[in-house]
Amino acid sequence: MTTADKLTLSLHPPLTACNAGLFISRGCGIHPDRVIDSFELIFVRKGRLDLQEQGRAFVIETGQTLVLWPGRRHGGTRPYPCDLSFYWIHFRVAPSIKHFSPDNRIVVPQQAVVRRPDRLAELYHCFINDQEAGALQPIPAALLVMLMLCEAADVGRPSKKTTATAQVLAGRAEAFCTINFQSAISTAGIADELHCNPDYLGRVFRQVKGITLTDFIYQRRLREARALLRESTLNVDQIARACGFQKAGYFRRIFHRHEGMPPLAYRRLYARTHILTR
Repeated sequence: MTTADKLTLSLHPPLTACNAGLFISRGCGIHPDRVIDSFELIFVRKGRLDLQEQGRAFVIETGQTLVLWPGRRHGGTRPYPCDLSFYWIHFRVAPSIKHFSPDNRIVVPQQAVVRRPDRLAELYHCFINDQEAGALQPIPAALLVMLMLCEAADVGRPSKKTTATAQVLAGRAEAFCTINFQSAISTAGIADELHCNPDYLGRVFRQVKGITLTDFIYQRRLREARALLRESTLNVDQIARACGFQKAGYFRRIFHRHEGMPPLAYRRLYARTHILTR
């Protein structure tokens, strides 16, 4: 293949992206009562959002999504709390989407708990960054919305059946890591806290969660690091310590390995954010 060769694809995304943003509450105001002509996917980053659509009440909490339909009246049922922040994106769906076969479609619940909230937040940031830079093209924009909807639909492969005891143990280990990821934790230390054998804990966690316990700890730390790089002014050394990495150099290597770029390059990539406040 020579440099003159090009791969040309004809893509017809089943939807059209409109615009997106991040809303951060100042503790006053309420979501407007309105009817819009597009779908809206809301993802609550923090806090609680109270809405109604056609008289049906919804409470959307941290890590949850809600899809609002075009032509249906919706609005807030309670004032915005001071700790609320949520992403939003408007899009329109082509009529042909209803003709998709069952094996070639995704089913998005109107309200859902997101399995990978950090992944969904990054997709919003990719869209918003290109939007603010004036670099948002129709096909990439539509594909980003499709990826967001896939996260809301959680179309990943279902996990294997496990015993209730294994699920409880894996859940306790996950909760411990989520709370203590900033500390120097290891499989042996977690097993000691949970009063079980480290090898057994490792096998159970991988069986239930589909990932090793060590990798889960790294993922939790990197999730926090990505959020701090996007949303704080802390330097890389401070972020490394805040996320449980004892040495900034090691943090930089791990971050580069997982994200494909250094921490500061990641921060520059997500520097632009379209923020609304109330």
